[in-house]
Amino acid sequence: MVASMTAFARQQQEFDWGTLSWEVRSVNHRYLEPGMRIPELFRAIEPNVRETLRKSVARGKVECTLRFQIQESGQSEMQLNEDLVRQLRGLASLVADTHINASPLSVAEILRWPGVLQEHQLDMDAAQANAMGLLKDTLDAFQRARQREGEELAKLIRQRLDSIRDIVATVRKAMPDILQRQQDNIRERLDSLKSEIDPARIEQELVMLAQKSDVDEELDRLDTHVSEVERVLNSKQPIGRRLDFLMQELNREANTLSSKSVVAETTLNAVELKVLIEQMREQVQNIE
Repeated sequence: MVASMTAFARQQQEFDWGTLSWEVRSVNHRYLEPGMRIPELFRAIEPNVRETLRKSVARGKVECTLRFQIQESGQSEMQLNEDLVRQLRGLASLVADTHINASPLSVAEILRWPGVLQEHQLDMDAAQANAMGLLKDTLDAFQRARQREGEELAKLIRQRLDSIRDIVATVRKAMPDILQRQQDNIRERLDSLKSEIDPARIEQELVMLAQKSDVDEELDRLDTHVSEVERVLNSKQPIGRRLDFLMQELNREANTLSSKSVVAETTLNAVELKVLIEQMREQVQNIE
């Protein structure tokens, strides 16, 4: 499955204690370069986040951002320390038994006692587990986005591969006629010179010229590289680096074809090949 290195995904989930949201975005990069933006409360999960990301992504500059918002009700919710209240009531009763004029503790006084009211404490273990679960969901969505874009890139590359095949077939079909016309033109020029030249020497030179102009080997290699690109596109492993190497090989053969060109039509075909290869190379830069 072809995967793009450029993608974005966002997932959000609400809990009793607050809201978590993850954003994962990436751009193309030669290697995997993860970046983390995590609130201090969740800093302990960063190693797990990095490990989860490495298992999911092979290449790209990936930025993971966690946002956390506690519920407003959770910020003001108070809990009663019932053990402390019982202790205070017991002590108040003891004081009342020994001091007849002692005033009883009021409810307001008990509530104002340090430690009687406690703020609700967030269960960080549960919150961190929730954050990791949400991250996995976000990475799943992220991968689907990368694969959708990757399939579009693969489609564009395959269209250009078809065009390259057509050009190679056209050049291959035209080459015998091109070489024959080249030899006929040379013979006509020699005949117009009216000079005595050894016919065997002429034939030897024509053979050497034909060998220099022969591009069958380059056309065969172009066909081979095109087939290899097709095979790699069907691979389930990261393929970006392999495709980048194949683009270099295709471009090398197109350059050789251009240098061996003896007629304008072959030169134009070579130029068109270079354009197609460059277009593919630009797409390959975004493939994992």
